[in-house]
This record gives sequence, C-alpha cells and structure tokens, in this order.
Amino acid sequence: MEVYLLATEQEGPAPLDALRASFANDEVEFTPDADGEGFTLRADGSEVLVRLTRGSEGLPRFRKEVFSGSPEAFERLGRAKAYYHLSVEPGGAQPTLPVFEALWAVRTLLEHVQGVLVDLTAFKLHEPDDVAEITELDFDIRDHVHLHAVEATEGDTPLWVHSHGMEKFGARDLEIFHLAEKDLLAAESFLHELCTDLAFGQGPALRTQVGTSEGQVFTLVPSEEARANLLGVPLDTFEGHEGLFLTVVSPLGRHNTSQLLAPYRERFEKEPEEQTQAMRREAQLVLPSFLARFQRKGLMEPLTFLVRAPFDTHPEGNTVTENLWLEVMGRDEGSVVGKLVDGAVHTTEWRKGAHVEVAETQVNALAISREGRALDERELRELLNAERPM
Repeated sequence: MEVYLLATEQEGPAPLDALRASFANDEVEFTPDADGEGFTLRADGSEVLVRLTRGSEGLPRFRKEVFSGSPEAFERLGRAKAYYHLSVEPGGAQPTLPVFEALWAVRTLLEHVQGVLVDLTAFKLHEPDDVAEITELDFDIRDHVHLHAVEATEGDTPLWVHSHGMEKFGARDLEIFHLAEKDLLAAESFLHELCTDLAFGQGPALRTQVGTSEGQVFTLVPSEEARANLLGVPLDTFEGHEGLFLTVVSPLGRHNTSQLLAPYRERFEKEPEEQTQAMRREAQLVLPSFLARFQRKGLMEPLTFLVRAPFDTHPEGNTVTENLWLEVMGRDEGSVVGKLVDGAVHTTEWRKGAHVEVAETQVNALAISREGRALDERELRELLNAERPM
C-alpha cells in the first residue's frame, strides 16, 4: 500500500552510492532497483518499497481544503519536480513498525534531497523538521491521522466526526455521529485515544462492550452495520468517504454518545484563574527545596520530579496558552530543563517527549512521584521539609 509521497525539488534521483552509504548498517538491508532510481529496504521483518516518478501526472490534487500543512509546506510542494513513492504492507504484529520504517527512509532521503512529505492516508503535509521530530519523539497519533468534522444532519447535534490515516496501520478509520460543536474537543480526545490503541494493534474487539480510560462504556461496530439504523443522514453525505469505518455507538447500538464523552469534556474546562495563581504561589514557595531535593536525588532512587508551566500554541492562527507538565532533567541558570510528559492539546507544536526549558519563575505547579505513584500533599511536604534550613 502506498502510504507516503516525498515531493522533491530536484529532477533526478539522489545518488545511489550516497543512499547506499546512508542506509548502510547491520539492521537495514538496502537493495536498489534495476533502474538505479528506486530501492527496497528490509528491517525488523518489515519492507519498504521506494520508487521515483517525475512530473505530477497521475498524482492526487493537493487542495488546501483537503490537505493540512503550513504555507511553507505547500510552497515546497508547488516546486516539486519528482516524487518518491513509499509503500508498505500495513498491519502485522506491530502495526506501527512499517510506518516508522517508511518515515526513517524519508528522513534519510531528506539528507540528500529537498522536499516535503505527503501522508496520502491522513491528507497531511510534513516539512523535514516535522519528520525528524516524529521519528525522534514519543508516538503521537495526531502526527499520523486527521480528524474531519462534517455537518451531516440538522438540529442540535448535526456533526459526523471521522478519522483519516488509520489505513497505514492496517486498521479501519473511526467515526462517531450526532455531535454538537461543544463536543468536538472531547470527541477529538476520545478518538485519538482509540486510534492510538488501534495503531498499536491493541484495539477493542468488535461488537463488544468496552470501557474508556474514563470508565465509560461503548461498542465498536463495522460501519456497514452501524449505519443501518442511522436516521436523518442523506446518503450523499458519504460521497468521497466510501471506505469502510468502525463506528462508535452506545452499548445498545444507538448513535447517542453524549454520556460517553462527558468525562472528556471535563479535560477542557478552563482552570479558574484564582486557582492557577494560588497553585503558582505555593509552587514558587517550595520550588527552592524541590529543586534542591532533585539535585541530590540518588541514581537508584525511584523518584520522578515534575513541574508545570504555561506554553503558547497557535490553533488556526490564534494564540492559546496551555499548562503542560514536564519531567525535570536538570537546571540551567534560573531555568528548569525537562521532557514534556504530554503534548499540547490543541496542536503538535509541543510534542510529548520534547526537551524544553522554562524559567523557574514560570513554574505554576509541581509534583513528585515514587515508582509511578504521585505523592500526596502530606508526603510531598515531608519530603521537601527535609531540604529547608533549620
């Protein structure tokens, strides 16, 4: 299955000898095609087929209303003269493995050519820096799928939300019906969570009641069955979406998911400003002893030190401030250096696992966990009071 397209600005292929040297290691088998332009990579039981074409004839139309990407990415795409087509066998015991082998192939190609990556299944454009981050940082399903909201009916809950991009993991895309505008962020969070499970081959069994991470119950049903009792949705709604989906329904098979999404809505409720300020004052008060305890943590001590700070993201051109947690890795002249525990909610500007640096004055909450369990307030104070001067 063709999953990626690397659009390059040079007419000819990357030098074969240079590619052979770049892919040369004990874990990858590099086999050039007879024409000297394409090649095959084999690694970890997966296979990536790469072929080169020139000119845009036969390619899909890369319309901005369909494909997501930065203006710079679309400019690069417009300058493309040749295209590397990357194909894999989706699925398998580790469905993410073929996808990441293809992405590593792209990253290596980008060492020799200039271009932009097109995810043909998720309708996304990725610039070279994006490819590097996706391959280096923790897995984030948002880099691999695109959620699409369509007004399918009339009334208070007209939206049909569905994913694109799961095909490259050997799975069907997901869909959910009868949502309101206020449900979109909650539905996005829920669907991303479910898509992640499917991408790792750990999705729930079909037609079986399963629980979310929040304890709510739902059922996954093949779309050709679930849509049979879908009322008020014109058939032409699905034009251009003829593929098979998995539909999220209630345990009784109904398209009513309001209760299912209730806990996810709570994630997006804005923290009261007075609460944020109170937490910041408390965090700043104990931060010196917190950092002192971190600096004398033993190598074998099962303690994890976490701080929270504000980060700006820019969904749809707007600026939104999100409070993100990072695991403390060190200090640097009045700053805390760490690794993000979770990525930003609204965009992938701040990805999970990214190394960041924040001013100590920006820290507005802190926590310590021991062997994965967060210390309660009493335990935290007892631990930090030992660092206070007598």
